[in-house]
Amino acid sequence: MNEPLDIPCEPWLGRNDGDSAEHRRWWQAVRPYEPEALAAAAHDGARSRPAVLLGFRSEEGVRRNKGRLGAAGGPAAIRAALGPLAFHLEREVFDAGDVAVATGGEGLPGDLEGGQERFGAALAAALDAGALTVGLGGGHETAYASYLGLAESERTGGARVGVLNLDAHFDLRNEERATSGTPFLQMARAEAAEGRELQYAVLGISKPNNTRALFERADELRVRYLLDEYTTRETAESFVEDFLADLDAVYLTIDLDVLPAAVAPGVSAPAAVGVPLEVIIAVVRRIAASGKLLHADIAELNPAFDLDGRTARVAARLVDTLLG
Repeated sequence: MNEPLDIPCEPWLGRNDGDSAEHRRWWQAVRPYEPEALAAAAHDGARSRPAVLLGFRSEEGVRRNKGRLGAAGGPAAIRAALGPLAFHLEREVFDAGDVAVATGGEGLPGDLEGGQERFGAALAAALDAGALTVGLGGGHETAYASYLGLAESERTGGARVGVLNLDAHFDLRNEERATSGTPFLQMARAEAAEGRELQYAVLGISKPNNTRALFERADELRVRYLLDEYTTRETAESFVEDFLADLDAVYLTIDLDVLPAAVAPGVSAPAAVGVPLEVIIAVVRRIAASGKLLHADIAELNPAFDLDGRTARVAARLVDTLLG
């Protein structure tokens, strides 16, 4: 990733209690992405693998899916919520900036596909440089952008990679154009074209918010799923362990609408039930501790509909948990 993204890393802000290590917060710890600095951190055997944040300022997929606009503001809102948090991580964190996707309008399609390709290229370069990468969405069209990067990366060659989605929706819609509701069907078709079957699991599915056709498509693709009403910490951890057992690596994608609306109101489609936050945190910790996490992203934060920054703070906590 020698070329900067559409929008380079912008200054982080937060409370200043001092400049020493014991007072450090995220805004003081995150460094602008530099290939040489990442390479040095990746070869530091005394610390955990360095992390690279990449933003995807996109709501074009949400617009095409007839959702509530505002998700393009997600990456900035997550960073703003992360900045003041105390930094306890034993790894370097770099911010590579954002890919910005033009949102369409009357007679204008929007450049979702081009943005997904740019994000994928940047992600692949960061992965191949040795980073643990985290995507900051953006609508859930972020997921296919992440997939393109994983498919391009040398680190996935020959590996059995699975996709775990924490989400109220399958996002397996069959549409003429890519949307925030199509990414996992796009992945399945791309994998099939390479003679592989997509290893896809979803935790938190809301039965009333997925049509019978979507359940049938999920069954055809042999998708593993756990309904929201049956998701407890015990069932969730068992579900994740079973999925990880046969994998070499996992890509974790979190759609914030998996959470109850009271916890995550700032999303395109707030959940009537959802999965409790403590269960989602337990799942994230289990995946991070597995040693199989290759890439993660967080999608569907919509600051325009958030209440007191509630959803942004949840997203920030999840990023901190992923990397902690």
